[in-house]
Amino acid sequence: MVGPAAQREGVAHLQAHFDLSERRACKIVSADRTMIRYQSKRPPDTDLREKLRKLAQARKRFGYRRLYHLLRRGGEPSGITRIYRLYREEGLTVRKRRGRRRAVGTRAPILVEARPNARWSLDFVHDQFACGRRFRILNIVDDVTRECLAAIPDTSISGKRVARELTALIERRGKPGMIVSDNGTEFTSNAMLAWTQEHAINWHFIAPGRPMQNGFCESFNGRMRDELLNESLFLGLDHARTKLNTWVDDYNYQRPHSAIGYQTPADYAFNLNTKLPATSDRLRNPDQLRRSNVAPTTPEGVKQPKTLIATG
Repeated sequence: MVGPAAQREGVAHLQAHFDLSERRACKIVSADRTMIRYQSKRPPDTDLREKLRKLAQARKRFGYRRLYHLLRRGGEPSGITRIYRLYREEGLTVRKRRGRRRAVGTRAPILVEARPNARWSLDFVHDQFACGRRFRILNIVDDVTRECLAAIPDTSISGKRVARELTALIERRGKPGMIVSDNGTEFTSNAMLAWTQEHAINWHFIAPGRPMQNGFCESFNGRMRDELLNESLFLGLDHARTKLNTWVDDYNYQRPHSAIGYQTPADYAFNLNTKLPATSDRLRNPDQLRRSNVAPTTPEGVKQPKTLIATG
């Protein structure tokens, strides 16, 4: 019995079952009598506990740090230590889903160009409707601002469809400095290679079997699966589009992102454009920019579209 609660229970048990005095019971369990008699004067924090429970119920996959930042954004003055204590006492700890073991490799230091549209990442996520039919989602992420630029669901997405969606996105947002993806057939098709040459965009393919060379989009896919896909039942394609649009808006404008100092991606992009108008074309050292780095301009093992064309 090493904790005050356990010692109080031990003293109460000795007094109830063996008819011992408080002095003798405290001596047996090596407890201080003042500690046994102490009554906590800590306020119950009823309103804060209720607010924390409601927020945790609405954000089922959020830990105490993100809940803390959401509460502070709403005007709550309590510190993170107090929020963590209430979080534990209310039993709101998020259960971690067990994943398969993965090999651990070395990580090279990487640089980032500190401006929006410096680099986009593309990848697919798969899920299924309530009827069992499978569908896929094309995710496009800005690696610097962490914004989700598009999440396009459909039962089939070809290379031509990817080219059309990228063209529409460039018209709305502007041309990216670089695009990174894996070696999927949608990205290495003739339609995509022709689109890359037509728009003069530097497209890099990660090395086969190295998904972490596209780590920003892979991380985003994990957040989407954990917070949306595993928590939702999609009735059809229109329902999936509605749920995805709502979640993407929340991700960009409401959800605090730990890698950018618990700002929202939209706020971070706005601050980046405001604070760095003259230095947006410089490469910053990753040691000076915590967790905001993207992969180097020429990652190890990647291939450019013109190389793939030359090799057939």
